[in-house]
Formats: sequence, structure tokens, C-alpha cells
Amino acid sequence: MREKELRLALVCYGGVSLAVYMHGTTKEVWKLCRASMRRHASPATALPPADDSEIVYGRLLDTLAAHVDIRVLVDIVAGASAGGINGILLAQAISQGSDMEPLRDLWLEGADSDRLLEPAGASTRYSKWWATPLVWWARRKGLVMDDMRDPGARSEVSRKLSRLMRSRWFKPPFSGVVFSGLLYDAMAAMAAGVRTPPLIPPLQPLDLFVTVTDYHGVAEKLHLHSPPEIIENEHRLVIGFSDPGPLSDGHRHLADIAELSFAARATASFPGAFPPARIGEIDRIVADRKAGWPGRAAFLARIFPGRSNPETITLIDGAVLNNRPFGPAIEALARRPAHREVDRRFVYVDPKPGMHDMTPRGSAILPGFFATVLRSLADIPRQQPINDNLAAIDALSVRIRRMRYVVDGMTPEVDAAIERAVGIRVFMWKPTPLRLSEWRSRTHSTAAREAGFAYAAYGQLKTAQLVEGIAARLTQLADNAALKGHGDGGGANGSARIRAAIWGAVGARGLDQPAQAIARGGADSDYVVFLRNFDLEFRIRRLRFLIRRANTLSEAATDDASRTALEAVKTGLYEIVGPYMLRRQPVFYGPHMHAAALAAGDDPDAALAALAAALDLKNLDTRSDIGLVALFGAPLPRPLRRAMLSAYLGFPFFDIAMLPLLQGDGIDEFDEILVDRLSPDDSLSLRVAGGGALKGAQFNAFGAFFSRSFREHDYLWGRLHGAERMIDIVASALPDAGTLLAPGTIDALKKQAFRAILAAERPFLDYSGAIIDSIDTLCAAIPDAGPMGDE
Repeated sequence: MREKELRLALVCYGGVSLAVYMHGTTKEVWKLCRASMRRHASPATALPPADDSEIVYGRLLDTLAAHVDIRVLVDIVAGASAGGINGILLAQAISQGSDMEPLRDLWLEGADSDRLLEPAGASTRYSKWWATPLVWWARRKGLVMDDMRDPGARSEVSRKLSRLMRSRWFKPPFSGVVFSGLLYDAMAAMAAGVRTPPLIPPLQPLDLFVTVTDYHGVAEKLHLHSPPEIIENEHRLVIGFSDPGPLSDGHRHLADIAELSFAARATASFPGAFPPARIGEIDRIVADRKAGWPGRAAFLARIFPGRSNPETITLIDGAVLNNRPFGPAIEALARRPAHREVDRRFVYVDPKPGMHDMTPRGSAILPGFFATVLRSLADIPRQQPINDNLAAIDALSVRIRRMRYVVDGMTPEVDAAIERAVGIRVFMWKPTPLRLSEWRSRTHSTAAREAGFAYAAYGQLKTAQLVEGIAARLTQLADNAALKGHGDGGGANGSARIRAAIWGAVGARGLDQPAQAIARGGADSDYVVFLRNFDLEFRIRRLRFLIRRANTLSEAATDDASRTALEAVKTGLYEIVGPYMLRRQPVFYGPHMHAAALAAGDDPDAALAALAAALDLKNLDTRSDIGLVALFGAPLPRPLRRAMLSAYLGFPFFDIAMLPLLQGDGIDEFDEILVDRLSPDDSLSLRVAGGGALKGAQFNAFGAFFSRSFREHDYLWGRLHGAERMIDIVASALPDAGTLLAPGTIDALKKQAFRAILAAERPFLDYSGAIIDSIDTLCAAIPDAGPMGDE
């Protein structure tokens, strides 16, 4: 069966109290990932029963499996402000298999203005009696008269708004300590809930990024022509977390919940509402709960490198300077392992598209003083369009299309070059490991010679990429060892020192001279031996290229037998490439390698020898050749076997052309990137029942803090909108889903998901009975799709 991974890079915008809505949407992403994990888990794995929409997502994947077996995973998460909180919670649930159900209380109970108020600022209706006119004005203009037909909601909002405005002035009304405690306790509740295995394959890394704003900034030295140096302050900061895969104990680890709580508190420190964040708040929370934080010092050293007193660093809301953090997510795309065909999506959650367009275009009305200040300082910076981000994503897709064009155009000439190198009989003889090694060596030499002066540029780029990669790997291993208390990874043996030492050792031994490869006896030159010992990325690129060729041939095949044979070949290729990709992960390397990395700045030769021994590429290549010979000897039709063998042997020719196009990035996912939005404007199935206007959007997106019914409304619609968009996105991964699936199949699945969510949430949403009944009635009008709709 054809297999595909639908990989989602999730970007969550800020939205103040619309965080409640975003929790509903990210909860559906979690449910979908659980359903996918469940389908691919070992039969012996103990799993809790599936519930509500997770069951429907399982049906969706089963339905699509008649045509393509899709595995859904989220491996990149980036967020700002309210989106940062939700991104952190989702990433932790994916990494640890934690339970997101307990988070309902965080948002419905905890995200209340009375709960968040600074205790010293609590007030009664008699305090600050002279503020009564301001309270009345805010009610009339800001929130209460906007859309408040329910008397109960009107009374609650009026009361809480009054209390907020009578609380302490010229200081943030909401408590940072209370907020930090809510976040910490929510993550502890997730860990204590119903657990599953991680929702991401073992070899797949998970990266999480949240933006924050460094209030004071950090001085950065910039080099110019004139003057030679200038100093500027950088206020943008990204706090990143990475889960590379199972550690030596077999478990995945994203971060301590104290670290995640600090990042969540900092990214959502909305100016004026919450006080700026400092690490001391989390220290207090950890102490109050009598918990430990063994990695505190290492965490602060990592996110605040070179800062002598991290306790004084002051952070405010990440959306101030970066509300739409596509950048870190795009950078994380490089070197993502691809175990099967990939459909890469960027999905961004925007709870308020166009919501701040308060003045009609072309209006002759001049904005007032306060409106201008508010828009310029808060709204406009947060609402800039994502043209630049989309352009960056499109640029990656353009490069991929360009590479495909180059590969297609080169293929006839490469086939001819292979015949010149090893003779046409190569396609007639049965491959053996010895023959395959000999043919590969001869085509390498031919490709280097026939490339002419272009090989010099290719060789220099390849050498630079390889040496920089070695230095980066040694630095990472040294830092990991230092975090475990085994040495000083970030000091004397810091990144710059290790990098300089490795370059020095390579230059001293003459290993940076690619011209050796095309000289007499080049196959045995020091340069080629260096590549054989260390060039892991070339092997991965070659095998990934072979997998892409199998995909292309499968798509063009006109008979089921050929497609079945090619799918079997692809399965074998993924098994072969797996051990190579495992060598990218820090967990692959043992204590001896970590010790050598720690000393790499002082003894780079020993570090290189240890790394070569740990990689053991020569023996791995031998095992791979045995596997490749078995695949090339499989019952493939002769034209397909010749095409696959030609792609493998001819890869050096293609790589000489492609690596400069990749600019050394080494992107594994050789597929175009698509972008999907998840917002109220994009979920149309239940539009007539509401949901287009979120309650939390009122009062400049603070509305849900003042009403439990508002929070219930937005949370419910977040789940419903999330379910609809997740079904749409997964179905779009099936080519020609409209013709391959029976009419009404997708609509029927959406109906099942909606009703499952309504049934699951009804007991918890005390103020939403009427809207639940209304949506349920609307769902009844959606037709079923045969037997599946009656399940």
C-alpha cells in the first residue's frame, strides 16, 4: 500500500483571551495525532480507549487507506503570546503522550478576570467611586452593549469589568504569580492524566519555538565598513525546545515543566495586563509546590547565553515584535528525516483574521489621539500580513521545482555517462555487493572528471558543509555532556573553539582539497577517504533520491503489479536509510563520543577519530549494499530495475548539480510546501449556527476573560472549527479525493465529528445548552454517507 506522512508545522498567532478558542483548535490537532498514532502502534501496545472526535479521525484515516495509508504527525510548533501557550501545551502532549483533557479547567475556570486579578488589587463596587463614569463609558463603548442579549452574561461582564477598572491603577491588574501557577499546575495535570505513547515516531524530532520580547535587550556588535563596529540592542528572542527522539532511557523529553511554564508565562505577558516575566516567579511556584528543577542553571545558560545575571532579565509578550513566528518554523525544516513520502503543510491558527480592520478603507475620518496610539503601538505591529513568510515558503518550493526540472533534464545524459563508466552490461548483469561497490566507485570517478571546473566548486561546498556539520555535531554532543554535569560544553570548548579546531585539523591533514578526487589514484586519496569516513549526508541524499525516483515511477506506472513492486522497494529503502538517519541523532552516540567531543577544542584529531569510529560508515555501507542488491534483484520489470539502478549509480552526477541549488541546506523533504489556515472564516459547515463572531474578540480581544459563557462559546467553536479543518486538510492529502471517495463521505465524517464533540462537551458547558442544541439540530440536516454514516 502506498504510504505517506502528512507532516504539520503548526504556527499559532497571539490573540489574548482568544487563547480559549485556540485551545479548542489545538485539542483537535491532538485528537487527530492520537488517532494516527493508534493506527500505527504495535498491537501489543496498551492504549486507552479512543473517545469523541478521535474515533472519527480514525474512521477518516481508515477510509483514505483504501487509496493511501496516511500517517499524521506534528513535528514543528511555533507560537506567540496566547498562541505560544497553546503551542507549548500541544507540543508537550505530543512529546510525552500527555493528556490534554485536564486543560479544559485551565481555560474555562482559570482564564477568568477575577481569578487572574492581583490579590492586592481586588476591589469592591465602592472602591474608587470616582471611576464610575469611566466604568460606564467602558460598558457602553467597549463590551457590554456590543452583543449581550443574555442577561446573565451581561450581568457577569458588567460586574467583572467594573471590578477590573476599580482595581489598582498604573500597575498591571493581573497577577503574574497566579498566572504562572495556573500554567504550572495545568502541565502537572496533563502529566497525571491518561497517558499514551508519544504521538510522533521514534526517529522524528519535535521542535517547539515561542517568541518573547527582551524588555531591556541585549547589546550586539555589528561589523560595518565604516565605522568598523557599531552596537545595537536586540529585543527579539525565541525560546526554543527540541525533543530529538528517545534518550538512552528509552523516553522522549522536551523540557522540564518549569521551563515550559516560564516560556508560556513570558510569551503571554501582555503589556499593561500582566507584569513582565522574570525567572523568580517560576522559582517561587516550584518552591511552593515542593518540586525540583535540576536543569535550571543549564536552561538559563541556554536561553540567555553570556548573560551574567539571568534573574534580572525582564521579558514581555512575544507578539510585541513577532506575532506570527513562521521564521523559526521554516528554519526547522532543514534536515528533517523523511521515512516515507511526505506531504508537508504549514498550518497557521489565526483566531481573528481581519478583526482589527476597524476603519473602512478610504474613510475620510481622521483617527483620534488614543485610537492612533493604540493602533500604532499594539494592533498594527501584531496584524502585519504574512507576505514575507509566504514568500520564504514559496522560495523553498521554487527551489524544489527547479531541482526536479534539472533532474528530469539531466537523466538522459546521466544514463549515457553510466554506460561510459561501467558499460551497458551493467543493466544486464545481476548486481552483487562487490559489483555494486565497483560500479559505484567508477561512476563517482567519472562524474568528478566530467564535471570539469564545476567539480571544484561542488567539492569546496561539500567540504565546507561536511566540516561545519562535524563541528556542529561535536558542539552539540559537548553541550549535552555539559548539561549532564560531565564538563564545560559552552565555555572553553564552545562552538567557535571547536569549529576552529576542526577546520585547523582538516587543513593540516590536507583533507580540504577536492582536486585530489580527480587526480590519478583519486579513489584512494586522503580527501576521498575523508568523505568515506564522514560524509553521512551524501549517503542520505542518495538514498532519498532513490526513494523519490521510486515515487515518480510509481505515479507513472499503469499497472498494479508495477506499483506494488515499487512500494516494496520503497519499504526496503526506508529500512536502509533508517540507520544513517539515526546517526544524526545525539542519542546515537555513547559516553566515549561525548568525552571526545568535550575535548575537541584541544584534541580535534582524537575527536575526528572517535567520530569516524562511532559513525562506522564503512561497515554500514557494506550492510546497505547487501540490502540494495536484494532490492535490485526483486521481481521488478526490467525497465523499472534499470531506472532504479541508473538513479542510484548516477546520483553523483545529479548531486553535483543539485547541491549548489540547495545552497548546502541538505533538505530531506524533497516536496513542495503547502500552507493552510485555520480560522473562523475558513470553517463554513456550521456557519449559520454562529461561530463566525467569537465572544472573546470583544473589548480588544479581552472579552473572554470576563464571562464563563463567552469562554464556553469560544472553546466549543474552537473544537468544531478545528475538527472541520483537520478533516479538510487530511482529505486534501489524498490526490483527487473528490473523485476517489464516495459523494458525501467527507461531509458525513464532519457530521460525526461535530456530534461527537457536542456529546463529549455537553456535561462540562453549563451555559451552552442552547447553542449545543442548535448545532445538533443543524448537524441532523447533514446527510449520512451510506453505512459509514450510521456507525
